[in-house]
Amino acid sequence: MLQALGIFQRATADQLWKLTRPDNRHDKLTRDNLLDLEDHHLVRIESVQEDQRQVWVLTAKGHREAKQLLEPKGIRVSALRKQEYDPDTGELLGTGYDDHAAAVTLTAAELHRAGIGHRLGFQTEVGHRLGNGFVQRADLVVRAPEAGVPVLLLEIDRRTEDAHDLVAKLRRYWEWGRLLAPDADKRTVDLVRSRPDAIDQLVDHEKRLWRRAYPPTGREGLVPLAFVFADTTKAKVDNTVKVLEEAGRRYWAPRRYETYYEEAITAKDYSQAVPVVFTTLEQLTEHGADAAVWRRLGRKDEQTLTDALDNPDGDALYRRQYARAEAEDERRRAAEREARRPVCTRCGRKFTDKRWEEISVHRTAVRAGDKSVCGPCHADDVAREEAAAEAARLEAAAPPEPEDDPEPGRGRGWFRRRA
Repeated sequence: MLQALGIFQRATADQLWKLTRPDNRHDKLTRDNLLDLEDHHLVRIESVQEDQRQVWVLTAKGHREAKQLLEPKGIRVSALRKQEYDPDTGELLGTGYDDHAAAVTLTAAELHRAGIGHRLGFQTEVGHRLGNGFVQRADLVVRAPEAGVPVLLLEIDRRTEDAHDLVAKLRRYWEWGRLLAPDADKRTVDLVRSRPDAIDQLVDHEKRLWRRAYPPTGREGLVPLAFVFADTTKAKVDNTVKVLEEAGRRYWAPRRYETYYEEAITAKDYSQAVPVVFTTLEQLTEHGADAAVWRRLGRKDEQTLTDALDNPDGDALYRRQYARAEAEDERRRAAEREARRPVCTRCGRKFTDKRWEEISVHRTAVRAGDKSVCGPCHADDVAREEAAAEAARLEAAAPPEPEDDPEPGRGRGWFRRRA
């Protein structure tokens, strides 16, 4: 209870029930706990709303205890709501319960009740400093990795802002997601300054500022953003969403993949987009944050939060389509190559790859012999040439035969007669 009030500053018993004991069927135990904490001077009732809801805040003592519970866990404690009185009338000041703050707390309560985020996984008024020094503060940040939502920024809008103001917020979150980390090397910094497209094409998300603040989202793109509309009408929501989709397209819409297989790739590149979903606080309260009450910009149907954040037509589809296109292109090129394969003019057999290379590559073509015959026929030619050459060598190396004597005994006979 102290932790929840330390994070959200003010809350009703109903909201605290959803933030701390969502498994209970009602908020009676929460009310009893609040009364017990009040007896120990840790909490107090700041105001009572028109519907008789009591708004609870921490006392100075309770704020100190909440700080001890939260700060060791790296969680920022909200400012203490001090009791200040009008010096003239003695009336307690600062008791007005801001409807926007109530909507933020209720949104967190509904998320927690649906199992999306632990109460210690919420932060309010989280600043995101841009390059020009402007700080864009998110109304609520939830970290719920166990629910498939490692991080989600939420803007709660009670239709007090113009739709184009929401587009400006979306642009600022997109710009913040493109900032380099402070420890970026000089080469990367210079590259981004010299090339406007370098941040998109050459700088991985791991080198960007947002990855120092938040964990990987588990999906393509920048940190996801949710708009929760409260106390408004469907017509106003529809008009706002229409403006967001049209005027903010550059920031949330995916791009086409730049690939050689353009016609075969229908997948979309979400890597540089802000995933934007929206719903209403009334839908969250009525159906639960885990129901199909979220809609993604650019889509028509409502989905669960994780389905709305997923990209079924994104990177996974791209890898499958690219692999199929590459395999098909390989088959096509293989078929075209096979159609060009030479055929032996002597025996009619197709050339092997080795023989084809022999007659095609310059360094081997000079020794390829008759280029119109296949390997075996060429081998036969070589064998015949070598046999003929061997026969000629042997013939050249043999000693000369003695000349034949036409009258072999004639000389000897003359010798005998003279003797």
